[in-house]
Amino acid sequence: MKRRNKTGLPPGTIVFTGNRKVNEVFIHSVSYDADEIETASFTNQSEHLIRPVSKDKVDWLDVRGLHDTNLLHQMGSSFNIHPIVMESIADVSQRSKFDEMDNGIFIIAKALNWVDGKIRTEQVSIFFTSSYVLTFQEDETDLFHSIRERLDKNMGRIRKVGTDYLVFALLDLLVDQYHNTMEQLGDRINDIEDQIEENPKPSAKTAIHQLKRNLLLVRKTVMALREAIHRFSRSENIQIKPDSKPYIMDLYNHVIQVMDMVDNFRDLSNGLHDLLLSEMSFKMNQIMQVLTIITVIFIPLGFLAGIYGMNFDHMPELHHPDGYQRLIKIMLGIFIAQIIYFKYKKWI
Repeated sequence: MKRRNKTGLPPGTIVFTGNRKVNEVFIHSVSYDADEIETASFTNQSEHLIRPVSKDKVDWLDVRGLHDTNLLHQMGSSFNIHPIVMESIADVSQRSKFDEMDNGIFIIAKALNWVDGKIRTEQVSIFFTSSYVLTFQEDETDLFHSIRERLDKNMGRIRKVGTDYLVFALLDLLVDQYHNTMEQLGDRINDIEDQIEENPKPSAKTAIHQLKRNLLLVRKTVMALREAIHRFSRSENIQIKPDSKPYIMDLYNHVIQVMDMVDNFRDLSNGLHDLLLSEMSFKMNQIMQVLTIITVIFIPLGFLAGIYGMNFDHMPELHHPDGYQRLIKIMLGIFIAQIIYFKYKKWI
């Protein structure tokens, strides 16, 4: 689907700029406290009122699919979210960022996935206050399934604390996926390196180029996320409780680790290109060495064959009864002597 043009539209106009990846918008609702939890699932076709449920509990609404701009308008009005925020949610070309609004905090992050040898990104938008969390995903794939399981089973401290810790858990899951993606990139680097060492081919250059493009995309994504998480960790907003600060700082350190991995892998990818050129040059040198040895062997043999192939009448050896056998033995002797000499010199 072609991206929609936003040129000339006033700020705050909600226009979906991505490719439609779901038929219906799927919405998962969770309302919980330390003692109980309520969940519900519905679509944008359901007659369901989307609004905060209770101030005594944490409400989490997860929306998967961004093409329904009417639904986004409804949610913006129900939760009193600034139109600029809703516009950014529908615009999937946004980079990761952290914005503090009058009534909440808005975060955009990019999810990374390794699909068929390429990096795929998905925009994840988060808006939260002290009482509710809204998340928006492009795809129908549930990125936060494991977080829902932790809530259902009351694992850890996630049900005992506020929305800021839930947001930390969501971002931490995305960063963990970054680590998984980097491990797959590392495996890809090893595969290309093994391929080059075993049988260097020009086709490996295409694989290295694709690898560098993937690393460039990851680096741009991680750099933006690093800036957003750094602002999150330094924020003094009342929505972020002091007890959550150490976890957010630790999350920032994890992003730094991913950034270090990206830089290391970029150096390795540059080394792969040098390795390919070196291996192909070495292979070419081996071929040239073999061809040179063959040429050197046949030079004296061709010299003898050329002399006795001349059509002169007065060449005594031409009429000798054993001339042919002797010439063959001499040529064979020269051949064997050359082979022995080349092996002595370790040229073959």
